[in-house]
Amino acid sequence: QVQLVESGGGLVQAGGSLSVSCTTSGRTFGTYNVAWFRQAPGKEREFVSLINWLGSNTDYTDSVKGRFTISRDNAKNTVYLQMNSLKPEDTGVYYCAAGSVAWHIRTVGTAYNYWGHGTQVTVSS
Repeated sequence: QVQLVESGGGLVQAGGSLSVSCTTSGRTFGTYNVAWFRQAPGKEREFVSLINWLGSNTDYTDSVKGRFTISRDNAKNTVYLQMNSLKPEDTGVYYCAAGSVAWHIRTVGTAYNYWGHGTQVTVSS
């Protein structure tokens, strides 16, 4: 069983930076692709970024490319999302998700087996 715990959210002004982390105690974490999703108030959950199990391949939704960086440290069972040049539209609850997800369905939330409870990121204008 893999339990995911997000941390690092908070309140920041537009243009600022935040880093969120996803940690687990599960021994198989290093074999899973890990993604970040977010959900803004009144909106559907959307894919933000993904890193494969080895850390050799990443993907981002267009709106965060060049501003967000995903990375992982399998020795620490942790995935990080560094968020720079934040915009008010980046506000939402950020969730990490893990699973043996095929690359072509990496943006589909239901493809992931494990989810954290989320961490709030608020960007003020």
